[in-house]
Amino acid sequence: MTPGSTPAACAALLRRDLTLAWRRRGDIALPVLYAVIVVTLFPFALGPEPQLLQRIAGGVVFVTVLLAMLLSLDGLFRPDIDDGSMEQLMLAPQPLALLVGMKILAHWLTAALPLVVVAPVLASMLHLPPPAIVVLVVALAVATPLLSLLGAVLVALAAGAKRSGMLLALMLLPLCVPVVIFAAGAVAAAQDGLPWIAPIAWLGAGLALAVVLAPLACAAALRIAMDT
Repeated sequence: MTPGSTPAACAALLRRDLTLAWRRRGDIALPVLYAVIVVTLFPFALGPEPQLLQRIAGGVVFVTVLLAMLLSLDGLFRPDIDDGSMEQLMLAPQPLALLVGMKILAHWLTAALPLVVVAPVLASMLHLPPPAIVVLVVALAVATPLLSLLGAVLVALAAGAKRSGMLLALMLLPLCVPVVIFAAGAVAAAQDGLPWIAPIAWLGAGLALAVVLAPLACAAALRIAMDT
């Protein structure tokens, strides 16, 4: 890649964000620890009956992953706004939407991918059958990037507000309901031996649309927030 080119700038920004995240490894472990604690408490609260836990396993894992991702979502753009890095990104010759997309990718790699990796363990704790666990991982691999993109748009819209964590949660949860319904529906269909490709296809269509539109919306919202 030629130095100063758009691919080189995107790769450098991705490498920078991943390096900063690695220096704060405790922040990466916090959502995973939260998810493990929440899922561990369900058998104690509802009882150890495998049939009951199997029936709720898909929904419990998806809701837990969603709430765990909320823990790190507020810090997606806030550090760059506070230290002035966002102004430098806006002044860069590269398209702001591409640079924002790299930041969203870095957030997914550090906040959501560890949850996807630990999801089979969480599902096994709830006695989810192995075939359904495979569908669960596939659904999470499609749903979590979509959640990151949706969350990034809302974070950009609320970038000008101080202590926007509660506002962000209130705005994001209604948008996440269809994602959770389709993802948990795919797992439930796999448990019942029914076709589960259709819900995953709908999630994939939403992800493809969000990959194109979300960075553009984030860039426009960040410019408005920084101007004000």
